[in-house]
Amino acid sequence: MSRYQRHIFVCTNRRPEGHPKGCCSEKGSEQVRAILKAELKKRGLNALVRANTSGCLDACEFGVSIVVYPEGIWYGGVTIADVPEIIDQHLINGRVVERLLIRDPRFDSSNRSTPPLRLQLGKE
Repeated sequence: MSRYQRHIFVCTNRRPEGHPKGCCSEKGSEQVRAILKAELKKRGLNALVRANTSGCLDACEFGVSIVVYPEGIWYGGVTIADVPEIIDQHLINGRVVERLLIRDPRFDSSNRSTPPLRLQLGKE
């Protein structure tokens, strides 16, 4: 078994000001990652899920972009307020957060099967 059950890559790319796609960093991605990381730790899930900083995921036009692996589920327009829902619904309960999916064929999230975390009680 690998060290982590999930990796969440959060795009923190910076593009030049005025770029037509914008960039995730200017849309708050660094704050989203910080809150995601803190919330995982607070819930004792940081040994199971790793919140990774990512360079460009080439999805900045969709707002703050994250991808959850190993499923390859792409979320866009993610805000700090969405973090608890992603943790509760996607990670813990194994249900994709449909309203946040990037609906573009380049980011196919048709594999909607996302098993819940295998929680190991008493371990951090």
